[in-house]
Amino acid sequence: MPTDAEIQNQIETLEQEQHRLREREGEPEPDPTLAQDAARIEEIRVDLEVLWDYLRQRRALAEAGEDPEGAAPRSPETIERYWQ
Repeated sequence: MPTDAEIQNQIETLEQEQHRLREREGEPEPDPTLAQDAARIEEIRVDLEVLWDYLRQRRALAEAGEDPEGAAPRSPETIERYWQ
């Protein structure tokens, strides 16, 4: 099981990648990979939601005096339903 710090590092890495891809969208010359970039940005968005949810679960368990290892990543489908 990853630690909170490892999960946070994953989040930061994905956020950096997302930022780089979004910057490319604003470049003056059209890039033929923009469709791929858009798909990757969506993948990153979902991955970030899953990781943030997992980290929040771990922190909530720790704050309640329970073992954070009892947390588990939820499926993207489950997390997406929270936003609807």
